Amino acid sequence: MEFKYWRIFLLGFGFFGISIIWSLYNAYIPIFLQDTFRMSRTVTGFIMTIDNLFAVLLLPFLGALSDMTRTRIGRRKPYILLGAPSAAIMFALIPIARAHKNLALFMGVIVLMNFFMALFRSPVIAFMPDITPSEKRSQANGIINFMGGLGALLAYLGGKILYDINYAYPFYAGAAIMLIANMIVVLFVPEPEQYRVPGEGIDIKKIFTETAKKSFGELKENLKDVFASHERSLLAILLAIFFWFIAFNSLETFFTSYVKYHLYGIPIGAEETAVTRQIESTGAFIMGIVSLSFMIFAIPAGFLGAKLGRRKTITLGLIIIVIVLGLSYYIGQVQRPSSVSLTDPVIVKFMLLFFIAGIGWAMVNVNSLPMVVDMTTEEKVGGYTGLYYFFSQAANLVAPPLAGAFLDLIGYETLIPFAIVFFVLATITVQFVKRGDVKVGRKAIEYISDLD
Repeated sequence: MEFKYWRIFLLGFGFFGISIIWSLYNAYIPIFLQDTFRMSRTVTGFIMTIDNLFAVLLLPFLGALSDMTRTRIGRRKPYILLGAPSAAIMFALIPIARAHKNLALFMGVIVLMNFFMALFRSPVIAFMPDITPSEKRSQANGIINFMGGLGALLAYLGGKILYDINYAYPFYAGAAIMLIANMIVVLFVPEPEQYRVPGEGIDIKKIFTETAKKSFGELKENLKDVFASHERSLLAILLAIFFWFIAFNSLETFFTSYVKYHLYGIPIGAEETAVTRQIESTGAFIMGIVSLSFMIFAIPAGFLGAKLGRRKTITLGLIIIVIVLGLSYYIGQVQRPSSVSLTDPVIVKFMLLFFIAGIGWAMVNVNSLPMVVDMTTEEKVGGYTGLYYFFSQAANLVAPPLAGAFLDLIGYETLIPFAIVFFVLATITVQFVKRGDVKVGRKAIEYISDLD
């Protein structure tokens, strides 16, 4: 199939919809857990790892399963068709479950939503390398991350307007938009011909059995190769990914709470009012600024990675983030907002700094997945995509409860320093990566892989 940039933009709607869901989920679910159900920050952190637990357990399996699937519409689309509508329904039920103040109902809805999101996330991610040659993957990843950033931006900024009216409205709107976005992918992005097998049925039991062996066996072999390799480039990039996702996920999970409980000093469990809803949505809005600059710079970051080199681009992005977070920590310690307005000087400073942080995050995030998939062969792209998400989701599994424990023991003033430490660790680790840059040709990569 001939490579077309317009196909990548359409595929980006899948990332657009997924990003809307997770942005709203991470912004407001911690607030619901702490205020409505009086959860501690550590317990809140553990609950926020449910999606990551599903990801660690299921994404390698589902990535390999979709590699083996053959249907009339392709190997990735069946999972989108099953997972996206189911996840949308569960997401829309979250505010209804909160309104009933029934913890069992609330947790049941969250668990099901996370399961259905996991069902189609890895196939959507693996779709990009299916239709993109190696030398175009940084640029393509920039495009789909642009779309993901656009989704997060819509969730944070548009969600603020809806949330200030009624906390349920962003969830209803997010569910509908996510469903429509993924249907665009199914309807308008064709899969390569070799994965579309008209008129042939599939043996589900056989596929599941073979895939279970293939995926977890492949994961085991891949991990063995990672730790046995004399060069360690794959290990280094995966550890760097692990560290920077611990940092980012801790901020994403608790920053709305940081703004409400630390910057504004609102007590946990305080009565919900129009003012407290504005404060909560302000925290989400600031994270939306990260999404805005990420969206703007996602495509340039891909081209920068192709020109400057992926490792150098990632390193520069990490340095930018560390400097910005250091300044943010200082402001948060010495100043407090005097109003709930977005024009408050303290809020404006945070927005400006987080805009710059989003540029750095684009440089990091856009170029990391192409580095990983360019360390393997085309036949194992789905498996290596699962390996990438295994490490990123393992990080997200660790981050919320670990950060939450620090917040419980010391306070919300530890949130930003916690993130800084892990971004610094990622900066150090990524210096040991010597492979995965686009300047190394595919044949050379395969040759080096064989040597490893």
